[in-house]
Amino acid sequence: MGALGTTGAPATRTPQQDRSRATRQRLLEAAVDRLAELGWARTTVAVVAAHAGVSRGAAQHHFPTREALFTAALDHMADVRIAEIRRRGGDRHNGTEAVLGLIVSFYTGPLFRAAVQVWVQAAADEALRSQLVPLEARLARETHAIAVELLGVDESRPGVRETVQGVLDMARGLGLANLLTDDSRRRRRVVKQWAGILQSSLADGARRPA
Repeated sequence: MGALGTTGAPATRTPQQDRSRATRQRLLEAAVDRLAELGWARTTVAVVAAHAGVSRGAAQHHFPTREALFTAALDHMADVRIAEIRRRGGDRHNGTEAVLGLIVSFYTGPLFRAAVQVWVQAAADEALRSQLVPLEARLARETHAIAVELLGVDESRPGVRETVQGVLDMARGLGLANLLTDDSRRRRRVVKQWAGILQSSLADGARRPA
């Protein structure tokens, strides 16, 4: 819902506010793109600003530090990807293999490549780690919830929560295996095999009623 003005009517955004939002959006998208392509060391605020087509001053107006820019970018793009996966997974005709493919796709694109760069830096940077840990905790909860939703399972059943977490750990591992070389052919075989195992393990009533 939109914000309300003092008269109770919805507040109207000005052209300047629209431009500011558009600039912020470009910066967030450019940050993920440059991190995934160039890595942490080479992705400076100036590099991100140039890729977004804005001045460095404009970038620093929105994000005073590189750490603030990168954590905001990961937060925003993760929300975009989760919404996309939830939309694509809403087809009731999707089988277990298709759902697993969607879950794995969260960990094999530019967003995951960018996140790995930030994770590695945060391991030795206390200030960055303090910003990243709450974000990672939220994303872990949301990816777990969407996996439960798309797989249609009942977490009140013994072992189901651990099974879902195992799926997410497997997906993350496949994402790491894809960082240096294209691992897509092997990944498809692994997903197909896991789908069969998962169907067997959930065949004893662990799925929620349709």
